[in-house]
Amino acid sequence: MFDRLVLSVQNIFKIQELRQRIAFTAGMLFVYRMGAHIPTPGVNNEALSKFLTEKGGALMGFLDVFSGGGLSRLTILALGIMPYISASIILQLLTVVIPSLSKLSKEGESGRKKIVQYTRIATIGIALMQALGIAIGLEGMNNGAFIQQPGWGFRLMTMITVTAGTAFLMWLGEQISERGIGNGISLIIFSGIVARMPAAVHNTYQLFEAGEVHLLFISFLAVLMVGVIVAIVFLESGRRKIQVQYAKRVVGRKVYMGQSTHIPLKINTAGVIPPIFASSIIAFPGTIAAFITVPWVQAIGRNLAPGTVFYTMLYAVLIVFFAFFYTAVVLNPVDMADNMKKYGGFIAGVRPGQQTSDYIYRVLTRITFAGAVYLALVAITPEVLIYRFNVPFAFGGTSLLIVIGVALDTAQQIETHMLTRNYEGFMKKGKIKGRAF
Repeated sequence: MFDRLVLSVQNIFKIQELRQRIAFTAGMLFVYRMGAHIPTPGVNNEALSKFLTEKGGALMGFLDVFSGGGLSRLTILALGIMPYISASIILQLLTVVIPSLSKLSKEGESGRKKIVQYTRIATIGIALMQALGIAIGLEGMNNGAFIQQPGWGFRLMTMITVTAGTAFLMWLGEQISERGIGNGISLIIFSGIVARMPAAVHNTYQLFEAGEVHLLFISFLAVLMVGVIVAIVFLESGRRKIQVQYAKRVVGRKVYMGQSTHIPLKINTAGVIPPIFASSIIAFPGTIAAFITVPWVQAIGRNLAPGTVFYTMLYAVLIVFFAFFYTAVVLNPVDMADNMKKYGGFIAGVRPGQQTSDYIYRVLTRITFAGAVYLALVAITPEVLIYRFNVPFAFGGTSLLIVIGVALDTAQQIETHMLTRNYEGFMKKGKIKGRAF
């Protein structure tokens, strides 16, 4: 098994295009990590980072995951890619409720480009508002001790700098998706999480050195993390296969014999999108509340902090909602049934047309519910351990979902490139296959 893995890695670098794509992706992620250490002008970054680490609480640590540590240090990439994710959520929701946007989304590549352009504009708007909120909040935080020259000059500088950083990350993600390997936006979040792993391991070791945690307890956490990883990999590869039969067809002088195939429906069709979307929705009001000293606003921020009962319940509900919502956006049972009927396909025991779409809808609903529950459990269980029981678990469930999901997706894309050039993939039979349910 190990020899085959080594051979597969060697084959990757034999393909010039794949080698170039991987090198481009690595280079762009390196640029991102360098940018995450460039401070915003006019701010005492060291003092601010120390203050936010001590006083920011669970919410600041949670948000810092998605900015790769840039928010606590207030670097030029402090907002990370979250404004883009928020804009994507808004546009997808509007696509469902606004007929003109819905029509635009069905116009193929030209419609997709217009929606992407709208998303970019919305991203800049959201980033400007968030940057202004952060600037005003910093001026009132600790009597302005972290700001060198408060006022509109500082506010405008912060807005321009931080928004430009978000726009750069948005461009960087699009370049990775187009010229690199994997999904650029997901890989940016992935690299920010992975970059924090050495510090998390070091902190756990320090707790062990200080005698605050026992070796047996650390072993339990390691086993728990491995178990969560195995569960994620197992369920992410799960498929519900719907058998489809194709009747014999006569096209001109050729006779095409009937064949049998299947529709592979993933248990988790939405991937890591629901936790990311849910995190973005909760983080927006929580971020604003953290920088405003009004009592009732701060009360809202405390209730939206990770570890609270309200946050946990809302987080789980939003994950389930976005799992169904994103699956409905990606897969349309009516279109699937129409395409099957067009090419002479049918499901055994089910009439073509309306009954076929109803059948696919029922199956999709059941497996999406199972996938949504799985996502919610994986996302909130480590969070409860960390914030409710003070367990020094290095990574939350959302972080693990993102890291493993992005890694699997990237590995599948690499394997696709290898298989198209007659190279074996990572698995023995040359393909990462889904597990049938």
